[in-house]
Amino acid sequence: MEDCLMIKSNTPLTCFLFFLIVFLITMQSVEATATNFTVHRGDEKTRVLNLAVEDRVLIEFTVVGTLDHTLHFSVSYPNGTVKDFGKIGNLRHSFVCDVEGECVLHFSNTDSTEDKLVTLNYEIQHYIFGIPQMLFLALIIAIICVAAVAVFVLMGKPR
Repeated sequence: MEDCLMIKSNTPLTCFLFFLIVFLITMQSVEATATNFTVHRGDEKTRVLNLAVEDRVLIEFTVVGTLDHTLHFSVSYPNGTVKDFGKIGNLRHSFVCDVEGECVLHFSNTDSTEDKLVTLNYEIQHYIFGIPQMLFLALIIAIICVAAVAVFVLMGKPR
């Protein structure tokens, strides 16, 4: 292997490491977040999620108040649609993103006289060709390792 994408090297290991580093840099990671925040009376809070096509998103939250454990919740999806869930206190909602863009979560407490504590958990799983990203990366690494072993074995045979 004399030429590996403009890298002059006599070892296949150098090319392997180069491709591995480039591959890992270009991949997106899984994003999961758990957070608490207060939505004050008469106020609205938003959270923005940056999504890619085929991302699987799971959103869960719980609202805690003194007397009332609900607030108004809606989601603006990247494709422009808005889903209004109404006044709720607990939610578990999942969807698959069909357009790259921002998903905005709207927590509105405008019709209440008390502050509300929101516990929000969301997870974004990136998929590549319909396969979870982590499984896809594991398969690629396994294939590269098998290829590296094959090259090592073939280079070790006398001619």
